[in-house]
Amino acid sequence: MAGISLNEDCNHYIVSRRHRELTAEEVERWVDQYADTQVEELVLNVNAMRTCYDSRVWESFWSGYDPLGGNDQPFLAGLPEEARELRRQWVHRGWQLHRDGIDLFERWIARARERGISPWISVRMNDIHCVDNELDPMHSTLWRQHPELRRAPYKFDDWADKAFDYARPEVREHHFRLIEELAERYDFDGLELDWMRFGYHFRPGFEEEGAAILTQFTADVRALLDRWEAKRGHRIKLSARVASRPQTALSLGMDAVEWAKRGLVDMLVVTPFWATIETDMPIELWKQLLRGTDVTLAAGIEVLIRAFPKSALRQMNTLETVRGAASSLLSRGADRIYLFNYMDSDTAMADLDNYNELLCGAGALETMAGKPRRHIVTYSDTWAPGEAAGFQLPAACPPGRFREFRLHVGPRPEGPAYLYLGVLPGEELSGEVRLNGVVCAAEGVAELAGPRPEGPVYRFRIPEEAVHGGYNVAELLPDRETTVIWVELATS
Repeated sequence: MAGISLNEDCNHYIVSRRHRELTAEEVERWVDQYADTQVEELVLNVNAMRTCYDSRVWESFWSGYDPLGGNDQPFLAGLPEEARELRRQWVHRGWQLHRDGIDLFERWIARARERGISPWISVRMNDIHCVDNELDPMHSTLWRQHPELRRAPYKFDDWADKAFDYARPEVREHHFRLIEELAERYDFDGLELDWMRFGYHFRPGFEEEGAAILTQFTADVRALLDRWEAKRGHRIKLSARVASRPQTALSLGMDAVEWAKRGLVDMLVVTPFWATIETDMPIELWKQLLRGTDVTLAAGIEVLIRAFPKSALRQMNTLETVRGAASSLLSRGADRIYLFNYMDSDTAMADLDNYNELLCGAGALETMAGKPRRHIVTYSDTWAPGEAAGFQLPAACPPGRFREFRLHVGPRPEGPAYLYLGVLPGEELSGEVRLNGVVCAAEGVAELAGPRPEGPVYRFRIPEEAVHGGYNVAELLPDRETTVIWVELATS
């Protein structure tokens, strides 16, 4: 039984409860929904550029806010008028908790232990939400006043260009001071260094030198936690969230394998960034590289799903698409399923009524066996500067030539299975379709529930003998020019 690690965003709870005063009892009850599920670790994020608690070393989200002021107060002046009301309500709710002496993380940590869940703290190591507006009150004074500390201050077209440069000692000190404070303030079981918020930490071309810098930073954090272990009387684990592919992670300065071999980390979370779930992460390669270590390998599952980078659709995963990804990743050797952005409201799965079933089932092959699941071709959304990005879709398919698509489905599906191929709006699909060399029967245009592609979807029944566990190859021999934008293998 592998289990689930679940990340709670630092702002979600406050934003989603912004319309009413919060009590300590209500805050604590939030944890209860994760008790008696497969959630092993509740990973509590405490910061973006500011903190969600009253920090001594960083500004909080409500630093500079006037609780008696309106939407025209200086704190909100950098926002468009239409955005100020929501932001004021959000910040006011955080201020109210502080006023009433209710520390979210202190109470959640205690409650989690009472309910048999391991409480962790997560630190976003380079959060750059909303940096397209440099006046947004979410930003720290350090970031605003020192553009020279950014990784590419000469560029302006990408959020990642405005991230901090960890080659600068001031940047490392700024973040280490926060970690020191957290270790002193909270008695957690583990600390996560979230290097995937937002994933780019060095000047373009300096990532190789950066790898040594992040390794030393990780060693310094491990030494800090070792000192606090003696004071707390229990083990304090260290985790890191890194890019999904080993070479990409290393090329971004995240030498995760070195951290594992040196015994600096207890867990690695390999994950996409945000744009899509990544259904084909190379878990087997990670396991080979980690051989001989005691590191827990967690597979990160994001809440969004896209079939290709330029897809305009913004769709959330469902219970069945998560089952598909989780079944595959666990069968390939992942020790945990790590859910990111799967909150209990707002930022959440599409079919939120199935939230508890997700929490009780998506962490183990045994509890997903025999249940409907969907395996959809997606892509990796994170690549190092200049690294060649790879994705299968969209695929131009000329008539009279086979086109192949590769899907990993985990354990061999039980019961009827179907292949779905979607094409561009206005196009039609006809021709021969095979799975693993076996012809599949065409069943015409299908009504596919979301998530689904922009254009029409065609369904093909897969003969029982054709599908197998692990990788399956779908082959299309079209009789007319067509562009495939969706490939899915689903079980009923």
